[in-house]
Amino acid sequence: MERRVARCLTSAAILWAAAIFLAPLAHLLHVGGTFAEIVRMAGALVCHQRVERTFEIAGDSMPVCARCTGLYLSGALGAVAAWLTVPLMPRRTRTVIVAAAVPTIVTIAVEWAGLAQPGNVGRALAAVPIGAACGWIFVRLLRAEAAACVIIS
Repeated sequence: MERRVARCLTSAAILWAAAIFLAPLAHLLHVGGTFAEIVRMAGALVCHQRVERTFEIAGDSMPVCARCTGLYLSGALGAVAAWLTVPLMPRRTRTVIVAAAVPTIVTIAVEWAGLAQPGNVGRALAAVPIGAACGWIFVRLLRAEAAACVIIS
């Protein structure tokens, strides 16, 4: 069961990362209008979608902000990377997640304090560690659980 959940999680992460890049292209090319709107509506559930904080593809804004783009893309890559390793239980997961969240926390704190605006590239890059760490840890945990169930059975 856990292995199937890990596959579904990885597939969903890859599909969502692809969708946020394909939606502006579909809108621009006037194909998949419903697809582009569904992705935008889904993005609105998890993101503020402020245009000035969003990357553009061919002049059309992406359905999520730059920080979310970095988070989702790296989360998908982290999930894929978890399949390239031995399915062992990762250690110190809380420590890894907290450490990986530091760059995002710092950029948010700096923005809220009015000290600087890191820009879209800075926001996206700051989100990469937390996305990659969470994608890798979640899939690795599920794979380790699946491996443990096979050994116990």
